[in-house]
Amino acid sequence: MEEQAKGLLKKIKESGIKRNTKFVAVASGKGGVGKTNFAVNFSYVLSNEFDKKVLLIDADIGMANVHILVNVSTKKTLKDILNGEKIEDIIFSTRGFDVLPGFSGIDAINEVEDSTVFQFVQNLNDVSENYDYIIIDTAAGIDNKVISFIRASSKTYVITTPEPTAIMDAYALIKSMKKLYDYTDFRIVVNMARNEEEGINTFERIKSSVKKFLDLDIQLGGILPYTKNIHKTVKKKQIITEVYPSEKFVMKLKHIAAEEVGQPPPPVKEKFWDRVINFLRKD
Repeated sequence: MEEQAKGLLKKIKESGIKRNTKFVAVASGKGGVGKTNFAVNFSYVLSNEFDKKVLLIDADIGMANVHILVNVSTKKTLKDILNGEKIEDIIFSTRGFDVLPGFSGIDAINEVEDSTVFQFVQNLNDVSENYDYIIIDTAAGIDNKVISFIRASSKTYVITTPEPTAIMDAYALIKSMKKLYDYTDFRIVVNMARNEEEGINTFERIKSSVKKFLDLDIQLGGILPYTKNIHKTVKKKQIITEVYPSEKFVMKLKHIAAEEVGQPPPPVKEKFWDRVINFLRKD
């Protein structure tokens, strides 16, 4: 199995050469840290603010919910691909980017063998040259399926929060990937930070542990502030980057995307009354 995996992973990394497609995983050590929200909004920003062709894959086998967040009902899912359907027939477009929906169910995880996941990742070769970015929203935690998707990616954004358990689980994820597969390209995104200081302190805790015990230097992807608007948009099946483009959370996310693509962040589009107030404040 391991030799098969190595061969498949090599083909995957070679598959994006024609268009220089970047495979990026979004992972977390535990659930409830905003991983899928990050993946969806990150895809939206890359496509709408930086004009990138993006495919978002819901690889959270068993707990898939990307299609719910973007409010799109779909009959076919990633499971149909595992059963022989063509990827092109499953992908749908929404809000400027494409989505390959996942599937949910109590027995869903047990229905998918690790070898099948490897084969699916290889099949991404068929569509990868059509995209600048393939964003893979993995399941929370770490198992062979999560590992497969991370290993197939050139970079992984690890989403965490300032909570001690989230920090510990983020470290555990990085430790497993480093020790087992010498995978090292991580970016830490601290979500739901009450302020910049808390976000930096959270990152430094992870960074120091990773350096001390794994002899690995990791980078800060960004710090995203807590906002009630996330919960509002989720309930309404909306995307915060679309509904609240001037929200601080959104602006921080745009800086992360700008760093990813190597471009300056897009200018802030102030509303009319915001411009009036700012003008009056200058006097």
